[in-house]
Amino acid sequence: MSAARIEAIVIGASAGAVEALSAILPRLPADYQLPVIVVVHVPADRRNVMAPLFQSKCRVAVREAEDKELVVGGTVYFAPPDYHLLVEVDRTLSLSADEPVLYSRPSIDVLFESAAEAYGPALAGVVLTGANQDGARGLAAVEAAGGIALVEDPASACSSAMPLAALNECRAARALSIDAIAHCLLDLGGV
Repeated sequence: MSAARIEAIVIGASAGAVEALSAILPRLPADYQLPVIVVVHVPADRRNVMAPLFQSKCRVAVREAEDKELVVGGTVYFAPPDYHLLVEVDRTLSLSADEPVLYSRPSIDVLFESAAEAYGPALAGVVLTGANQDGARGLAAVEAAGGIALVEDPASACSSAMPLAALNECRAARALSIDAIAHCLLDLGGV
């Protein structure tokens, strides 16, 4: 992996997301240079507590993504409930109320596919714990664009379905422990 070429990180998680992300995001230092864009499956009728929860745990800036917002380094962006989060080619974020993908809105695949188009080989995608197949197709798009594909080891994931689907779809993806994923993100950010 070459830290010099990565410009952004996308992460997708579902069942068990809070625990997995709590082992990764608080480890990013205040001077972390990369943007981290995250989709967690949150039911449409629930208030999203992810951004406030991680604001209190993290040294980097954490916020809920806003439509037409410019992606900047050193910030973790969470998709709002009931909206797909996309990265445009001009490196701005966009929100969409298009149909759910694999019963999910926000969809991990939608984020990853759009980010792969925007960043190409300068993107790292991470699929964490989850109980469906969302993220597999999107991680394949990251891999096809020349980016880095990381997957939480299904054996240690709270829910192994998403990691297994991603590994089945992405032959070059690396299955790593949560701790190893955190170290990789630090390395990619030049820390």
